Amino acid sequence: MTEKITIIEGPTPEFREVNGLWIQGVAESPGQYDTYITELRSFEGYSLVDRCSNAWQKNESIVLEYRTESGLTNEIPIIAAHFEETDDGDLLQLWVRQPREDVEFELKFDDGDDEEDYL
Repeated sequence: MTEKITIIEGPTPEFREVNGLWIQGVAESPGQYDTYITELRSFEGYSLVDRCSNAWQKNESIVLEYRTESGLTNEIPIIAAHFEETDDGDLLQLWVRQPREDVEFELKFDDGDDEEDYL
């Protein structure tokens, strides 16, 4: 069973790509994934992190459910969570992962038609 944290109101979350060796250990899997972080305001940051921890202890996944800019519902798996208490409320930090898109390579070959090649 998959647990969900749902964003009920507010803008579409902004996801920033995360790089670094520590994230490779956290996000290790047989598939190719890109890892992102998003920061959200919450009134119950501690309980949301606790829900993540409980799901992971049961070997279950937990996803962030949100609305895209076009209004469609989307889900993305959460791989780590942290919260900080601030004067404006709890700041919830979620690390998420998404399957790496197929990368296309463009190969360029030198056809040797340059005049310099013949001098």
